[in-house]
Amino acid sequence: MKIERMNKGSWGKVRAFFDLTTQEGFTIKGFKIIEGINGLFVSMPSQKGNDEEYYDTIWVDSKQLREDLNELAINQYNQSSSDTLSPPTSNENSSEMNSTPSTGDNLSDNQPVESETTADTPAFSDDDIPF
Repeated sequence: MKIERMNKGSWGKVRAFFDLTTQEGFTIKGFKIIEGINGLFVSMPSQKGNDEEYYDTIWVDSKQLREDLNELAINQYNQSSSDTLSPPTSNENSSEMNSTPSTGDNLSDNQPVESETTADTPAFSDDDIPF
């Protein structure tokens, strides 16, 4: 098994989406990593039925295979999380950037950027979930 693509984020309890390719060459799309009461776990791809309930479209009978899938996905999720989180680098010239611009400097680069979002606006909504 190999994880082909992992999209990380925070959509409610969903922490990531990923696709899995088997040794036989099948690619299965729509796996999710969920933050549950007991920690992270892998949720199988699912589809909404006519009764508005979600039903798994893939089921793994082997307990060992499910555990291997959980371990593979969560390890990659944790590894890629630690890779992307690096401490900010200190810029010794930052005081120079805030000084009065000299001839040829772009004035817009020295202006503080104001965010259009407010603290009350959530980072994601239900419409942002890609399924």
